[in-house]
Amino acid sequence: MECTTVLPLSQLSFFPPKPCNRQNRAYPSRPWKQRTSQPTRFNCQKMYVPGFGEASPEAKAANNLHHFFTYVAVSIVTAQLQSYNPEAYKELMEFLSRHSLSDGDKFCADLMRESSRHKSLALRILEVRSAYCKNDFEWDNLERLATKKVDESNTRLMRDYVLETTHGES
Repeated sequence: MECTTVLPLSQLSFFPPKPCNRQNRAYPSRPWKQRTSQPTRFNCQKMYVPGFGEASPEAKAANNLHHFFTYVAVSIVTAQLQSYNPEAYKELMEFLSRHSLSDGDKFCADLMRESSRHKSLALRILEVRSAYCKNDFEWDNLERLATKKVDESNTRLMRDYVLETTHGES
């Protein structure tokens, strides 16, 4: 998924590597012994994304989705509680007013330690979070929607820029 090889710009090529000419090999029976003065070229099909250090963009997105799944699970559980257990709903809503959902794991850990009743709510949230992620979240739809959003946004921004810059030339 990731390519971590970094070559100087002077060694990068925008053209595919030339096919190997088998007649000019120094050791035709042992190609691994062949010596070349050319730098080794790595064919990586993915873009190198600088500045992410400890994690890839996908790892950062997964982390954000992880927290989002907690938010979704809390929404599902609160909706369920509201209709069949108003007392637990009220307790969870009070807890929500005092604790941030920005870090899903911290939220669940704090909820577990609040009381034994809260612990059962936290376990329910963990269960729903896992089930939603594995069974209900539409991963293919996410890819389709994200790609569509980027394409539409790029088109809109380019169109707006062209309209803005050509409108003044009239």
